[in-house]
Amino acid sequence: MISVRISPSTKRLVFGILGGLAVLLLLAFAVFQWKRQQLLDYALKEVKAKIERKYPVILTLGPAKFAGFKTVEIAGLGLVPTANPTDTLLTARRLQASLSVRSLFAGRPVFSDLQIITARLTPHKTATADNYGFLIKKQKPSAAPRDTTKGTNYGLLLNQALETVFDNVPGEANFKDFTVSYASLRHTAMLRLPELKIQDGDISGSLTATIDSVANQLGISGHIEPGDYALNAKVFGIGGSVQLPYVPRRFGALVSFDTVQVRLDSKDFDDDDTGGTLTVRGSLAARNFSLYHPKLAANEIEVKRGGLDFVAKLGRGTAALEKGSQITVNKIVLYPEISVRMKPSRAVSINVTSAETEANDFFASLPTGIFDEVRGTQGTGTLTYRMSGSLDMAQVDSLKFDSSLKGKNFKLTSFGEEDLNKLNTPFVQTVYNDKGDSVRTFVVGPPNPDFVPYNEVSPYLIHAITTAEDPRFFTHKGFMEKAFVKSAIQNIKEKRFARGGSTLSMQLVKNVFLTRQKTVARKIEEALIVWLLENTHLASKQRMFEVYLNIIEWGPSKYRWPSGKRGVYGVKDAALFYYGKRPSELNLAESLYLASIIPKPKYARYSFDAYGDLRRSTRYFFRLIADIMATRGLITPNDRENLPYGLSLNGPARQYMRFSARPDTTRATVAADSSQFEPLNLIDLLNTGAAAPDAGVNSNAADPEAPKAPK
Repeated sequence: MISVRISPSTKRLVFGILGGLAVLLLLAFAVFQWKRQQLLDYALKEVKAKIERKYPVILTLGPAKFAGFKTVEIAGLGLVPTANPTDTLLTARRLQASLSVRSLFAGRPVFSDLQIITARLTPHKTATADNYGFLIKKQKPSAAPRDTTKGTNYGLLLNQALETVFDNVPGEANFKDFTVSYASLRHTAMLRLPELKIQDGDISGSLTATIDSVANQLGISGHIEPGDYALNAKVFGIGGSVQLPYVPRRFGALVSFDTVQVRLDSKDFDDDDTGGTLTVRGSLAARNFSLYHPKLAANEIEVKRGGLDFVAKLGRGTAALEKGSQITVNKIVLYPEISVRMKPSRAVSINVTSAETEANDFFASLPTGIFDEVRGTQGTGTLTYRMSGSLDMAQVDSLKFDSSLKGKNFKLTSFGEEDLNKLNTPFVQTVYNDKGDSVRTFVVGPPNPDFVPYNEVSPYLIHAITTAEDPRFFTHKGFMEKAFVKSAIQNIKEKRFARGGSTLSMQLVKNVFLTRQKTVARKIEEALIVWLLENTHLASKQRMFEVYLNIIEWGPSKYRWPSGKRGVYGVKDAALFYYGKRPSELNLAESLYLASIIPKPKYARYSFDAYGDLRRSTRYFFRLIADIMATRGLITPNDRENLPYGLSLNGPARQYMRFSARPDTTRATVAADSSQFEPLNLIDLLNTGAAAPDAGVNSNAADPEAPKAPK
C-alpha cells in the first residue's frame, strides 16, 4: 500500500483555488441574475411599448421577478383605453409564465405556459361609446365611396371577429379565477371561470355564465389551432341542460341542449370588389336539443341527436348555405342550399332534398313535440323529401314554393298514437269551442241517428262545398300548391293570416286527428297525416267527404237543441237548424248559403241585414259559385238561370239569429263586391271563369267517386 502525504502548504493552495472559484461562480451568478432581471425589465418594457403602439391603450405592469430558473411572476396588470384613462378594461392580480433564458439573452424573449390569476375583464357599451371596440381590426379606408345600397358586409365582420379571437389565443395558458362582466343598454353578462387551461392547443375548463338573467354551468373541452383558424370544442351542461341566452328575450322562445360540439375547419376570405366574401367550413352538433315557442308548438320540440355540417358564404348583404352542407335529424339526412339577400330588397331562395330513408327510420327520427300523433308508426319501403322555394319581398307575387314527400315501395304496417284507419269505422268525435272547452261528443257513423251517409246528401250541397272550398278534392292527393302559394302571398302582403290554403283533406285531418291550436307544428303534422291518408289509400275520397260533412261546425256552439245536445255540427244539424229539412232535400240556394258560412259559421247571422234579406256580399258569393258550377257542368243552365237570391229560414235559426242591424257596407257595385271577395280560394284555384273548363279542371267525370250534376 502506497500512501501520499500532502503538505500543509499544498492543502492551503488547493483550498484557496477552490474558494476563489466559488467566489467567481457566486459573482458570475449574481451578475447573471442582475443581467437576467435587467433583460426581463427591458423585455417587458418592449412588450408594453408594442401593445401601446398596436392599440390605443395604457398597459400597466407590476414588478416582475424570477420565481425560479425559468418562471417569471408579474405582480399585477392593468389595461385602460387611452380615450378614457379611468375606464379600466382588464386587471389581473398576478401573472406567471415560463421564459426561455436563451431567448431572453438573444434579445427575443419567448414566453410560454401563461397563468393569469384573479383577473377581471370588464367590457361595456353605452349609447355613444364602448371600451373594447379598438380590439377589432378595422377595415382599411378605401378611396372609393362606400356603397350603402348593398347592406352590411357580414363576411367582413365575421372575418374580423374570427381573426381577433384566434390571433389572441395563447399557445399555452391557465386562467384561474377569471371573471368577465359585460354591460350595455340592452344586455348584461357575467362569466366566471374557476379554471380554464390551454396546453398544446388542448382546451379544458368550466365556467358559470349568467347572460340576461339566464344562468348556466358549463364544461368546455376541445382543441384549437390558432394559426389554422381551426377549432373543435365541446360545450356541455354540468348538472343539467344548457339554456341558450338572448333567445327568450328577443324571440320569446326557449332553446336548450345537453351538449354542443362546435367545429371550425377553415376560413377563406376573398377581398373582392364588394368589400370581401368569407367562406367558412365546419359543423355544429347537438344532443338532446329542445326548442319551445307557443307559436311553433304547444309542447317542447325535441331532437335527440341533430347536426349541421356547413359550407357557409357571407358577403355584403348576403349569406348562404352552399352545396356540401348537410342537416341531420336523428337518422334523417337533409341536403340544404339556402341563400338570403338583405338589400336592395330582402330575398330568400331555398332548396332542400333528403337522402332516401327507410320508413321506420324516418318515423322514429321525427322530432317529438311536432309529430306526436304519428309517433310509433311503422312501414316498409323508403321515403324521400324535397322542398324548394324563392321569394323577393320587392315582388311578393313572384313567390314560388314546392314541397313533396315521395315513397318507394312504401306501405304502412302499423299506426302510432293515432289510428289513421279509424276513418273507415264508426269513431267517437269530441268538438271544442275556441277556448278549448269540450262542447259535444258524438259517434261518427251509423250507430248515431244523426249520421248522414254520403248518398243521402243533396248533390247541390256537395258541389257547392267542393267548388267553394276545394274544387279538385276528388282528384288531388291532399294538397294544392297553387292554393298555398296564393294564400301565402296574400298573408305576406297583409302581414297576418288573412287567408288559408287548406284543402278539404287538410280540414278533415285537423278536425278528426288534431287539436285546434294554431301552431306551425300542428300544420306540419297535419300535412304529414294528409299525405299518409292520400298516398296509402287508407280511406276513399267519398268516405273522407262523408266524415267531413258529419263533423264540421255549421252554426253557434251555444245553441241547445230540445234533446239537450249543443251546437250545430254535421250536415243533419245544419239542414234542420236553418231550414227544418233533411240534407237530401236542400235546394241550390240553401246549399250555397251553407257553403258560404263554412269558413266562419259563428258569423252566419251577418249574412243577413236587419230585415232578414241576404247582404249584397252574400248574393255575390251565390252568383260567383253558381257561375263556376254551371261552367263546370255541376248544375244545369236552368238551375243557374232560376237561382233565387233569398232564403226562407224555417228552422230554429230564424229565432236564434235575430237578424243583425249591422250596416251593410256592401251596397256598392258588383266590381266592389268582387274586390271584397278576392281573398276567397275560388278563381285562382279553379283556373276557370266564363271560359270553358279544360280537361284538367273538369275532371270529376274521370273519378268514379266524384258526384254528378243534379238532374
